[in-house]
Amino acid sequence: MRPFPLALAAAVVSFAPLAAQSPTAVGPIGRYDVVPELPGMGRAPDTAATARRRRALLLRIGHGAVLIPAAHERDLEKDYVQDNDFRQSNTFFYFTELETQDAWLLMTARGADSLETVLFLPPRNPGQERWTGLRLGPDGTAARLSGIATVLPTDSLDDRVLIARFRSGGPIYVPLNPNTRDDRRILDLMFGGGDARNLNALTDSMRAVKDADEIARLRTAVNISVAGHIAAMQAARPGMYEYELEAVLEDGFRRNGADRLGYPSIVGSGPNTTTLHYDVNRRRTRDGELVLIDAAAEWGQYTADVTRTFPVNGRFTPRQKAIYDLVLGAQQAAFDSVRPGMTMRQLEAIARRYMRDHSGTLCGDKTCDDREYFNHGLGHPIGMDVHDVGFGRPFQAGTVITIEPGIYLTAEGLGVRIEDDVLVTATGGEWLSAGAPRTTDAIERLMRGRGGR
Repeated sequence: MRPFPLALAAAVVSFAPLAAQSPTAVGPIGRYDVVPELPGMGRAPDTAATARRRRALLLRIGHGAVLIPAAHERDLEKDYVQDNDFRQSNTFFYFTELETQDAWLLMTARGADSLETVLFLPPRNPGQERWTGLRLGPDGTAARLSGIATVLPTDSLDDRVLIARFRSGGPIYVPLNPNTRDDRRILDLMFGGGDARNLNALTDSMRAVKDADEIARLRTAVNISVAGHIAAMQAARPGMYEYELEAVLEDGFRRNGADRLGYPSIVGSGPNTTTLHYDVNRRRTRDGELVLIDAAAEWGQYTADVTRTFPVNGRFTPRQKAIYDLVLGAQQAAFDSVRPGMTMRQLEAIARRYMRDHSGTLCGDKTCDDREYFNHGLGHPIGMDVHDVGFGRPFQAGTVITIEPGIYLTAEGLGVRIEDDVLVTATGGEWLSAGAPRTTDAIERLMRGRGGR
């Protein structure tokens, strides 16, 4: 998704998906049992996973307190709300997996044997809930569903923060980001003269390596995304508008249980395949052109990131196939080098070297790895953000990344990008998005089976 500019690119892990289905299985890939008492998607949190994360954070801190706010509902009168009007903040979700609004999480550590977690929730308002939906309240139901034993009303938060700071004997950590910079409590803590610190470096270091629950969510998001890409390939016909393909693609996401889009879908045909951030999706396709789709679904707060390039008529020309195969070879060369300890910078050098060595005259006087033609980074981490935390870090088992080389020949209106999601394991890499055809033969074979329309 939206490849990063070059200036910004800088034991075996094997987990079963939450929804153990292939992209072609019957029924929604992302199905789950809704918990009626929970707000948002009603998806039950993995309370064991969140408890492990909270304990791991507090053990890193040793002595101190952590205060994390939940997100607020967006204002329908002021904001341009294109999808759900609420999405939980990543940090709050990471430690609770609750989609509840205006809540606070307070964690206190006074050594390894004294760890305390308190969830603060606003009181329920039945009249408001008729308009905005169910809310969790500070009661036993919230304690049972969250796995957090102590749940208190938000009007007791300030007193409890004072007590936590006094008892912990250490600093207080808060997340500093654009969503929290105007919060009165956060500002008071950061500029009130006490020892207050930014939590982000600690949480980012934890989130860079995905645990079993996170990888299961990512697998589901990827499988849903693959289903949408396959649907778009099967529906493609010369003369279709880009937005028609976008509709088929996103219908494939929604029918398979996507919570929302991971990012605005990019559906570019012909000359639009060479514009990296094109997402207007209004042009009419023409026979003989390529279509580049960079789009993915979010499921359980985690997003995939998949790109496929294919001929709208189902048949690559020799020129298109040659460029495509060069991009595919560069991607495979990078994948073959995935292992713990490697970095994205090293993988990019491998991909570019492959392009340089195999370009011939495909890109004219220059080799195809030239910045004029391959003008973005090779990939990035994915997770709760499509460009997730962990940039620049050496890979570890449990890191999840994209590998997305591309060649863009603007003079010809010919662009190819192939992007797949890859799990780093103890011994190498695992293609997560392999269900979407990658080779020219596999793409043409899929598109030949479209029912003769």
